[in-house]
Amino acid sequence: MLYYLFNYLEQFDFPGARMFGYVSFRSLMAVILALLISSIFGSYFINLLKRKQITETQRDASIDPFNVNKVGVPTMGGVIIIIAILIPCLLLGKLHNVYMILMLITTLWLGALGFLDDYIKVFRKDKEGLHGKFKIIGQVGLGLIVGLTLYLSPQVVLRENIEIQQDGQIVEVIHKNQNEKSTKTTIPFFKNNNLDYADFVRFMGDYAQEAGWIVFVLVTIFVVTAVSNGANLNDGMDGMAAGNSAIIGVTLGILAYLSSHIEYAGYLNIMYIPGSEELVIFICAFIGALIGFLWYNAFPAQVFMGDTGSLTIGGIIAVFAIIIHKELLIPILCGVFLVENLSVILQVKYFQRGKKKGVKQRIFKRTPIHDHFRTTLTQLDSNCSYLVTWPSNVFHESKITVRFWIVTIVLAAITIITLKIR
Repeated sequence: MLYYLFNYLEQFDFPGARMFGYVSFRSLMAVILALLISSIFGSYFINLLKRKQITETQRDASIDPFNVNKVGVPTMGGVIIIIAILIPCLLLGKLHNVYMILMLITTLWLGALGFLDDYIKVFRKDKEGLHGKFKIIGQVGLGLIVGLTLYLSPQVVLRENIEIQQDGQIVEVIHKNQNEKSTKTTIPFFKNNNLDYADFVRFMGDYAQEAGWIVFVLVTIFVVTAVSNGANLNDGMDGMAAGNSAIIGVTLGILAYLSSHIEYAGYLNIMYIPGSEELVIFICAFIGALIGFLWYNAFPAQVFMGDTGSLTIGGIIAVFAIIIHKELLIPILCGVFLVENLSVILQVKYFQRGKKKGVKQRIFKRTPIHDHFRTTLTQLDSNCSYLVTWPSNVFHESKITVRFWIVTIVLAAITIITLKIR
């Protein structure tokens, strides 16, 4: 809204109005504003949650070797993150930009889904929360909305990179003069750095391009569901999900800025995406909101984000990556989320396999995998066999959290490096 106001005032030579036309200025303003909102509003909201007794009822000291009791800590703090994202974007963003619209829809959609889940847990005293199938339906629905919008919207275009060679050597990379719809995405470690989903359905002949969009929509649904659930599983220790997601957000912001700048995109030999600079505004608000939330969520946590926050931040990361055509980099960038997902899946499958044989068996001491590192051997079921009992000593959750952050920083660096490794 402020963008449109100062854009109007610019024609009257209003002092400072032109600054709102610069992405760099609006991005920095978004970070600062989101940080202030989440840190200042967060204090009032936490007190409100305490007064209304909207607190954690499931976590207790029995699962923590250091006897950290978390019963009574306010939950549903994800509301703080969502508000701190929405306000800067509404004030500083171009609200007619299709990418900004999609990110705002993603935030509200998954925020509502997570809020409903937390509501059932807290007010109806049902620890299972919203049934899993309804979560999946919500995530699939969002994937369909995002995928079909990117397919149908005339604003969603890109310019492919073209290599100019001389004597067999690449001397320059330029972009086509016209924008076009494309099902191409960035793929790491390959020479041309692009993968076209339509290549998987070339057998359909003249309909291959349309079928390629169907493949793209299916990939979108899968990515949104997987990353959203991964972030949800990662939210099990103080500051864990917020810290990891902020690091991932910084990386995505860098990639979005490079993709929105035709010269940088040409230098790195990646596709140029007109209009994606508005995503930088959004991701800066996202980063500021998470850092401000960490003020209260770092150990010992004064508030938990709940599914209201974890489902939302996971969905934001997924949709953002899809929009900038970097979804195939997610297994690297969101490697922590991937491992959390896999640890739960493998644990369940291995346990079910043993159950059929009449034996109790597990792979890890406890899942998601971060809980494995704070579970003592004395807490294990003596009637169950475990494949992995290392480490024998346990770590405090603050140490586990920081080490997971370090791993995410390394993965983020590798993600950026892949743009030049081919």
